[in-house]
Amino acid sequence: MSDALFRFATAGSVDDGKSTLVGRLLHDSKAILADQLESVARTSAERGFGGEPGAIDFALLTDGLRAEREQGITIDVAYRYFSTGRRSFILADCPGHVQYTRNMVTGATTADAVVVLVDARNGVLEQTRRHLAVVQLLRVPHVIVAVNKIDLLGYSEAAFTSVADEVTTLAGELGLHDAHVIPVSALAGDNVVERSANTPWYAGPSLLELLETLPSLDELETELEALRMPVQLVIRPQGSLAHDVDDAERFRDYRAFAGRIASGTVRVGDRVQVFPGGATTTVAGIDAGPRELDAASAPQSVSLRLADQLDAARGAVVVAAGALPEPRRELDAALFWLGNQPLRPGARVLVKSGTTTVQALVAEVVGRRDLDSLALGPADGLEINDIGQVRVRLAADLPVEEYAAHRRAGAFLVIDPQSGATLAAGIVTAPVTPATGDAGSISTTRTTTDTEGVAA
Repeated sequence: MSDALFRFATAGSVDDGKSTLVGRLLHDSKAILADQLESVARTSAERGFGGEPGAIDFALLTDGLRAEREQGITIDVAYRYFSTGRRSFILADCPGHVQYTRNMVTGATTADAVVVLVDARNGVLEQTRRHLAVVQLLRVPHVIVAVNKIDLLGYSEAAFTSVADEVTTLAGELGLHDAHVIPVSALAGDNVVERSANTPWYAGPSLLELLETLPSLDELETELEALRMPVQLVIRPQGSLAHDVDDAERFRDYRAFAGRIASGTVRVGDRVQVFPGGATTTVAGIDAGPRELDAASAPQSVSLRLADQLDAARGAVVVAAGALPEPRRELDAALFWLGNQPLRPGARVLVKSGTTTVQALVAEVVGRRDLDSLALGPADGLEINDIGQVRVRLAADLPVEEYAAHRRAGAFLVIDPQSGATLAAGIVTAPVTPATGDAGSISTTRTTTDTEGVAA
């Protein structure tokens, strides 16, 4: 059994059966409480679902909001926790409607895998392409395409192959390699938890089997990436943590940096650097609550005791010595615009990276992605659900990296300084110029703004 928590999201076009698939997955993996199942069964019977006694509308297990139940659609991201004998999961059931694409971005940002549903009768649709484009830009490690409602086509191998070929071609165009394609029936349960006898021509795993065996991002990155821990809190409890005389002595001069390890592993005796300042010191101790550890890895939350008394606060970042990225005052970034009001050059915003928030100014809107081709075209601004390229100037240095190299260190949020609302999810990219556009050329005419006066 893998100890790493596995996060996955579901996405797809309207009526592809996402909520039904998730409900079936939870039901068949025995992750539904008896009283919840009884309530869903009662509601299903009241609505005459399925036309047969005892038929259950599995979509009701995830459509938690009253508006969702009344309209029969998914509006918000529904998070569910469940576990099997092999792994623990956090599942995000994302909306399919185009106006809720921003919710899908929210669910996919931290996902180890995204399950994209395609109706076997309709094949790839515009929203399918949109979701796969988001998955590609977010660099989600694993992509699973579930070709749903295969039962309505008589479990036809030819029908599945046709859709699978279409999906594979699209995935290749978007740069999504090793996408897994599975024929399923969410309603009947074929290939969701157990392999189905109705698809003898399919030799691959069921959806759950695949989710249980794919490596999580934490497993992939722990050994490959250097230590990085954003500091959430500097602990100076003095005697407040003491439980006895020995503890009182231990905690008299206690000082530690607490946070969640974003990547890598730290051990007692390791040399580390602390941003800002770049001072180098040694890890003198690692605490997880009352326990002292010899080592800790992502995604554990720990407190690091350092050999030297460094002046740092919330927003600092502890990294392996020699691995401190070059701090930046300007970011080239892809933005997933979530705000109801359009983004225009000159907008003053807040940028939140890890535990650090700084004032910023959107200096330039470079372009907007065409979701049919992912090519970057000219744009004067970004509207809700647009995916665009911008240049942002910061009021203070941030130790960020390109998202392609470090998924967590390269992601940030754009926040409205007045309301505190989240306006966009962003990822740091390489600069895009009219001559070398990274997914297509753009016009040499751009909209820029004077950036003088950004608050320091």
